[in-house]
Amino acid sequence: MKIRFTKMQGAGNDFVVINATNQPFSLPPAQIKKLADRHFGVGCDQILVVEKATLPEADFRYRIFNADGGEVEQCGNGARCFVRFVHDEGLTTQRQIRVETLSGIISPRLEDNGQVTVDMGQPRFLPAEIPFISESQAIIQPLQVGDTAIDITVVSMGNPHAVQVVADTDTAPVEKLGPLIESHPRFPQRVNAGFMQMIDAHTIRLRVYERGAGETLACGTGACAAVVAGIRRGMLASPVRVVTQGGDLSIAWDGQGSVLLTGPAVSVFSGEMDLPDA
Repeated sequence: MKIRFTKMQGAGNDFVVINATNQPFSLPPAQIKKLADRHFGVGCDQILVVEKATLPEADFRYRIFNADGGEVEQCGNGARCFVRFVHDEGLTTQRQIRVETLSGIISPRLEDNGQVTVDMGQPRFLPAEIPFISESQAIIQPLQVGDTAIDITVVSMGNPHAVQVVADTDTAPVEKLGPLIESHPRFPQRVNAGFMQMIDAHTIRLRVYERGAGETLACGTGACAAVVAGIRRGMLASPVRVVTQGGDLSIAWDGQGSVLLTGPAVSVFSGEMDLPDA
């Protein structure tokens, strides 16, 4: 089966984008994994699918599949690439669109300078909304990870995040603790593990071990969650520059309303892959 795609990246977080506005998207998880494979496929952190809207108040429907084949609720860097893609493909002339996702409607906007801003909606903090197993609603939660005790702040940006503060992201045990946090039994739907280093009140460094994808060069929702966690803990003030391994993102949050994520979205190349049967 031949499938046409566009390879895109947002701050190094890379995607395979598929236009399914004229035909249904029906790849099973095994074929999604082959497409995402960096050795035998195109290679990506996530596969993004552009579909016709099913809701009257939306312009498009946006589906996200991790490299492991599982469908997830949200991806901020992907949302920026989404609006760039639909413009580049001539699917819309609107600079701001409304896009339905599994976690609700988001509104990405193409800026005059080429950057893209996404209204990521309001963060959620109740343990049941993450979901996170806890009898407490405290901003800082203790978590035992193997033989290591850490403090985390749990936030949902449409998908679950556990953010911890580290002294140095270069030496943070992301590869060791990331998978253990991701699959911790207190997170029934797994979780994205964020490792945040404070630089000053308006700047952080960040690494994220993403659910179903492993560590990525950048994570848009992870950047939002880290900034929200830092503001709630009194450590940060909006706006915040988030320095990732793949580039810088800008996050603004007034402490009550929607979180605004701004960053780059770049098309790398387009092509066609002959996918073997699953």
